[in-house]
Amino acid sequence: MATQTDLPNSDLPRPSPLLPVSPLEAEVSALRELQAKGDHLGAVEGANRLLKAHPANRDLLLIAAHSLRMDQQIAAALATLAQLAEHHPRFSQLFLERGLCHVARRDAPAAIADLRMAVLTNPALIMGWRMLDGLFRMTGDTASADLAAKHFAHLTSIPPPIVYAKVLFGDGEVDEAEMQIRRFLLDFGDHPEGMRLLAQIGHMRNVLDDAEALYEGVLAMVPDHHEARHEYVQVLIARHKFPQAREALEPLLKREPHNHAHRTQAATIKVGLGDFASVIPEYRTMLAESPGNTIEARVRRADLNLWLGHALKTEALTDEAIDAYMAATADRPDFGDAWWSLANLKTYRFSAQSIAVMQEQLDAPATAEVDRIHIAFALGKALEDAGDYAASWATYARGNAMHRASNGYLPDVFETNTREQKRVCNPAFFAQRAAWGLDDPAPIFVLGLPRSGSTLIEQILASHSMVEGTQELPDIQRIVHELQGRELNFDKPLYPGSLEELDEGAVRRFGEQYIADTMPNRILGRPYFIDKMPNNFRHVGLIHLILPNAKIIDARRDAMSCCFSNLKQLFAQGQEFTYGIEDIARYYRTYIELMDHWDAVLPGRVLRVQHEDVVDDLEGSVRRILDYCGLPFEPACIEFHKTKRAVRTPSSEQVRQPIFRDGLDQWKKFEPWLEPLREALGPELAPR
Repeated sequence: MATQTDLPNSDLPRPSPLLPVSPLEAEVSALRELQAKGDHLGAVEGANRLLKAHPANRDLLLIAAHSLRMDQQIAAALATLAQLAEHHPRFSQLFLERGLCHVARRDAPAAIADLRMAVLTNPALIMGWRMLDGLFRMTGDTASADLAAKHFAHLTSIPPPIVYAKVLFGDGEVDEAEMQIRRFLLDFGDHPEGMRLLAQIGHMRNVLDDAEALYEGVLAMVPDHHEARHEYVQVLIARHKFPQAREALEPLLKREPHNHAHRTQAATIKVGLGDFASVIPEYRTMLAESPGNTIEARVRRADLNLWLGHALKTEALTDEAIDAYMAATADRPDFGDAWWSLANLKTYRFSAQSIAVMQEQLDAPATAEVDRIHIAFALGKALEDAGDYAASWATYARGNAMHRASNGYLPDVFETNTREQKRVCNPAFFAQRAAWGLDDPAPIFVLGLPRSGSTLIEQILASHSMVEGTQELPDIQRIVHELQGRELNFDKPLYPGSLEELDEGAVRRFGEQYIADTMPNRILGRPYFIDKMPNNFRHVGLIHLILPNAKIIDARRDAMSCCFSNLKQLFAQGQEFTYGIEDIARYYRTYIELMDHWDAVLPGRVLRVQHEDVVDDLEGSVRRILDYCGLPFEPACIEFHKTKRAVRTPSSEQVRQPIFRDGLDQWKKFEPWLEPLREALGPELAPR
């Protein structure tokens, strides 16, 4: 529950919780009633009594600290906040309450530091902005004071229930925040800030179509709502609608051409459209404009160096990318994404000093869970390269367990979809729809499981003068989302059954939609292009239906090698089946089942390329791939590692080297810990 400290001198009501209340929550509410009546000693006594059984409870510790401060027991309040920091180091109202304690002690610098961290963590804290306004004016920082006053005025202009929901959202209580804001909107009608909060929740939960529609509604009501427009652009970027995002961002760039947030979005859009070269100098310029040693400056530089490193890596400027990633870790030693980006180069070797820093940050109480997960995978790779396979496996397992605990993966969903694909996409289905779809041979789909050699196949094909390599395009997934509708029913999904309801015109329109939506990625204008989204193997039937002349290549790798490689890979998003032995084995088995089905109902439609065969006979495999695609042989495809192009996947550095066998049997170094994987795959896929 949001705590009373966020509004200690406000008449903001606390709406009754809409989620079920436990006995402890009821007692916490009773203590807040005591605080509201001014009985702070009673609140402290009650909180201390309950803390004996619940010593890490966030709300009890905050209630005790708040009431101790109100009773002028500042030292005791700070001691209680120190306990709170041990258990909840990133809780916004920890910083707010501590800042108010420093105000009581007349320590302006310490108060400003904590209050700034409070509003940085949770921008809906009215008291934080109000106190910062006064403190900044007292210290002569009028620019910061004006900004704080602007935030304070904005929050006080919003209906109190929306502010309350914003506070909940800012402190991670998303379910309660959503229920509160939905109740407000139902009772009072559309409100731009209420709709904006609901859009933010939709974005967080990856319900991007709803978020996009809500932001469009907000901007229709308040066209000059610059914060909402900025967030709207983020949603468009997340949906890979880069041309639309560029158009939506234009008013913000015109208004504030030097604003780093807007320039960062512009750079992200360019990256999404494949323009990496031009963002490198832009990131460097913004880094030069970000001096100082404040927390905000260090975080800002760390982010910029991370993005710069990604662009440099993609452009094959590996040494410079390493420098950028290391600079990010220098500013933020707990920056898991930067550590993992170094590991994800696959060719980088960590120093003993870097390993020591990662080990320290992995167990540091203040390290955020997302950073902890990234560091675990990076450290696993570092220990593997150092030959300490037992420690490496233990660290990979720890990272997988942390990620699996939070990702909500449901294996039954994919298996249900597979059963439905087999039921719907049968020989009669395709026979009745022969010659439907768009007659365009341009797409070459390279699909299969991640870490199966698909990047190598892409690099071989993209080395051909008639083929353009793009990226893992989301456009088939977007069509699938449209076909399965907004109301997801995992037990009885609309898709792929909805394919049976499409007429010939609708099927052709989906083919046209795919070609149109992927066009911005085809910057070289070559007649053929590659879509390397691995998960498209689930939708071969849809692809064949809407694009009957597209080429489809199944990149396959030995089961033990493929599954192990996935278990030690941290993906930027998706691929949630890769974070547990049982999950990845189950997924691999279902993948084989579905690909066998496509072979049976669409014989000869999919070319299977075994990664081990490519390694053993590169030229023979290249000729076979080109023959399937109807392309003449070109020697450049054999010398794929010399091709200069942007490569975004984890294998980017590997495909810039001549082909090698070293990676084929890496799993055997971990064989003592992989017996459960072998058993889960079964003797047919993982023979002894």
